[in-house]
Amino acid sequence: MRVEGNILVVGSSGQIGTELVAELRRRNKNVQVVASDIKPSLNSLQVEGPFEELDILDAKRLREIVEKYQVVEIYQLAALLSGTAEKNPEYAWKLNMDGLFHVLDLAKEGIIKKVFWPSSIAVFGPNTAKNNTPQSTIMRPTSVYGIGKLAGESWCEYYKANYGVDVRGIRYPGLISYKSKPGGGTTDYAVEIFYEALSKGRYTSFLNQETELPMMYMPDAIEATIQLMDAPVESLSQVAYNLTGFSFTPAQLGAEIRDVLPDFELDYAPDFRQKIANSWPSSIDDSVAQQDWGWMAKYSLEDMVKDMIKNISAQMAAR
Repeated sequence: MRVEGNILVVGSSGQIGTELVAELRRRNKNVQVVASDIKPSLNSLQVEGPFEELDILDAKRLREIVEKYQVVEIYQLAALLSGTAEKNPEYAWKLNMDGLFHVLDLAKEGIIKKVFWPSSIAVFGPNTAKNNTPQSTIMRPTSVYGIGKLAGESWCEYYKANYGVDVRGIRYPGLISYKSKPGGGTTDYAVEIFYEALSKGRYTSFLNQETELPMMYMPDAIEATIQLMDAPVESLSQVAYNLTGFSFTPAQLGAEIRDVLPDFELDYAPDFRQKIANSWPSSIDDSVAQQDWGWMAKYSLEDMVKDMIKNISAQMAAR
């Protein structure tokens, strides 16, 4: 059930935020959906609705924006992703954790009524069952990003149990989109590969050919996020839900692309992100999300590949 009042999306210029803001505005004509990021938006976000510059580490500025727009619902998406976080661990921890606290504390005060905070499959580790990874299992992440996400899940549970904060999250798998470029994640190859396939006819993957990871097409991810936030609070048993669309390896993705672009060539040069990927699940069990709020992915791997090639081709032709 949606909270009546204005919405703030923090980190709105990122891969998820760009599409989430657009969809929230489309569905919520009677409220303001405020986009915010550390730099002015270079896309349509600030043209089609309100935009505010915000460093989520600035708690005072966050409060000013919340009060200015009478915000009651926040999507806190600002973060350093897995690949980037490994290069700057201390800053990644500070950004990813302090940003969460600033939002949770507003909810603790009763100013914010509902919070969305994204978790990730990075919360799992090499000791976790890799196939059909369940909602509740061993979680011993070995990446900076995963350590922060697991700690964040625990703090969300604490604020919910002790202060009654309505906080909800999704353990996103790798996300694939043609509307925004990836932002430094371990699964970014699954987006980069399409641009290189169409512009150069070849791609060098930074993960090896056998690295199977759970993925999701962005339209499904946006739909799931909004569905979760609209669900009655009494139906929710988790603060962070497993979610998936499909799983594949770089080789399998290359084969699907080759069905559309027969001359496409793919080779491999694994880098530091291979170690991160090796600690993550190969497939995810999201049955708890299905039971609690009726989640069901729409897109298959084949559907996603065809849609990505169609839309990126159109983008390139329009330049």
